[in-house]
Amino acid sequence: MPDHPAPPPPPPPSAAFLGPYGENDELLEKLVVEFLRDHVFWRRNFHPEDPPAIPTRARFSAEHQEFEARMRRELHALSAALKRSVPFHSPRYIGHMASDTLLPGLIAQIVTLPYNPNNVVEDAAPVTVELELAAGLMLARMLGFPTEVARADCAFGHLCSGGSVANYEALAMLRAVRSWPVALGAALRSLGAGSRQATVAAALAARLSVAGRPLVDHDDWALANLMVAECIALRGALDRALFELAADGAAGRDAAAAIAAAIDAERIGALGTVEFHLRHPTLRPHVVLAPATAHYSWQKAMRLLGLGDDRLWQVGERGMRMDADALDAALAQAHEQRVPVLAVVAVLGTTEFGTLDPLHRVVAARTHWRERGLGFGVHVDGAWGGYLASVFRRPDGGLVPHAEVRAGFQHFPSREVYDAIAALAEVDSVTIDPHKLGYLPFGTGAIVYRDQRVTEFVTQDADYVFNAEPAAGPAPAYRDRFRGLGRYILEGSKPGANAAAVHVAHKVLPLDAENFGRIVAGTVRNAERFQHKLEALAARLRGQATLSIPFEPDSNLVCLALNPAGNRDLAVANRFTARIYDALRVDASQPLQVKQHFASATTLALHSLGHAPMVAVLERLGLDPRTLREQPTDPRREAAGLFVLRHTLMNPWLYDAENGVDYLDLYCDCLAELVKVGTGLSTGSGG
Repeated sequence: MPDHPAPPPPPPPSAAFLGPYGENDELLEKLVVEFLRDHVFWRRNFHPEDPPAIPTRARFSAEHQEFEARMRRELHALSAALKRSVPFHSPRYIGHMASDTLLPGLIAQIVTLPYNPNNVVEDAAPVTVELELAAGLMLARMLGFPTEVARADCAFGHLCSGGSVANYEALAMLRAVRSWPVALGAALRSLGAGSRQATVAAALAARLSVAGRPLVDHDDWALANLMVAECIALRGALDRALFELAADGAAGRDAAAAIAAAIDAERIGALGTVEFHLRHPTLRPHVVLAPATAHYSWQKAMRLLGLGDDRLWQVGERGMRMDADALDAALAQAHEQRVPVLAVVAVLGTTEFGTLDPLHRVVAARTHWRERGLGFGVHVDGAWGGYLASVFRRPDGGLVPHAEVRAGFQHFPSREVYDAIAALAEVDSVTIDPHKLGYLPFGTGAIVYRDQRVTEFVTQDADYVFNAEPAAGPAPAYRDRFRGLGRYILEGSKPGANAAAVHVAHKVLPLDAENFGRIVAGTVRNAERFQHKLEALAARLRGQATLSIPFEPDSNLVCLALNPAGNRDLAVANRFTARIYDALRVDASQPLQVKQHFASATTLALHSLGHAPMVAVLERLGLDPRTLREQPTDPRREAAGLFVLRHTLMNPWLYDAENGVDYLDLYCDCLAELVKVGTGLSTGSGG
């Protein structure tokens, strides 16, 4: 780190948030009341000839007043209980991935709630489905995906409840896309075995080609290793051929329908995993490669898809980031053993540590191994770090050069981080959570696909049979294609109010370096300031305790490891840190006001960090690596890994320029006092 910290970042626009003190309460109240009244006027003028269904005198009835009294009582109870909520709005909170919410998004959600749109289909949400599609394209543009809706390969994104559901859908989508060529080959072979469509199927199979060779010349292994773009191209060629067949009279339509039905019946979604692999005995079930720090939702996804824990191959790491050499070794193993790789998952901002995997190296590995016959999809779990891309994006959509980005920081972004962000444009899909670093209300996660045509692999009907437009001609307009949003996504009914929140927030603050990126950049600058302050604190506490940042942050999360002076036992250090954390965590049994500051915590586990990096971290703290134990009873207090404090520098008001208050300084002072108390308690046994 440089010797001198950078100055605090400028604050966000003053009207962007309600504010730590509720400074914008009048603005929030004025706008909510204004648009609530507007909603009531809309109801009254929908058909003004309809009389009021609830008579004016009803409010004077005993039943009405009793109901109102019960409602007020329960709302007062709720409001009182909510005062025990986590104070995410406060600059004293630097714990989990949450902060104040953007006023434009919050108000847009409140304004939309009384309309109660259901974004499963345009018929139930004619306004907010369109807003959701537009919001998806805003996210896609930030990532570098094509967003011209007239393009066949235009991106597609939609909202979901959170990053976990987005990850499930991404994996299900990749399986549907990448297993489809195998189903196609099986269907054409079965139709060519004595059926009435044998001649047609044989001609069709000869017409379709993969990598310059007829489809019939490829075995299941080759078909299972096509890239997403190759699968889309093959599907397009089939659609055109079947449309031409269906245009050739009733017999052609019957043959096209029979072939389409046969392909659908052979898909893994129709057969199920077990039957699919019984029909393709030489094809082993897919594996998914993900770093050891990947979110727990990936194990859930493997179970939901029936693949199981063993098919999730953990890739070794280096410095809490995926090790490109370890990835190459895992891919070599899969190639040698002829194990199909469904996807490589790269993490852009780990949930616990905020580190970014070398995505550019993953993309390069995809090209390298496809040339050797092993294909795979690339999905990015950017639930946390996806919005970092706004710092790198110009208003015109271009990428800001590395040197220009670096000019605003002390050491962010490293070349590796910059190249990883730049490589986003080349991946197949990205999970991103507006309700995290997008500063929007919870329930607004998102999944973005680079090419909208992947959705054709998860619908039950066939465009070439049911659409009026020819498959070889103009595709349906973007809005027309996705007006029935629920046909393509994992969820069914979904709140249109969330789409309104995301859309309005991104319209007010476009996702580029000059607008929304300013807020995100400020969080990274605060993380750099905080890192400098922690290093100064470590020098200040020398002789009482050893403080160490276990690895260089990539974004706005900073972890801190602590060990009382003279201690060599990892279990003692963990108990020491756990006591400090007890003073910094939300405790439902105590009033929030007794806590001066809030942080979170996590464990640097041996299985994710690796032995050599773990030893290096322990030795920097003065701990004996031989005290590391692999089977804990309580990870916080035993020695299976290193228990550390975790800080998310997301709050935009960590430096109060108006009053000259730096909450990071206050936190460091608090931490120093807690270390002093903790070392007094740990004298002797450290218990």
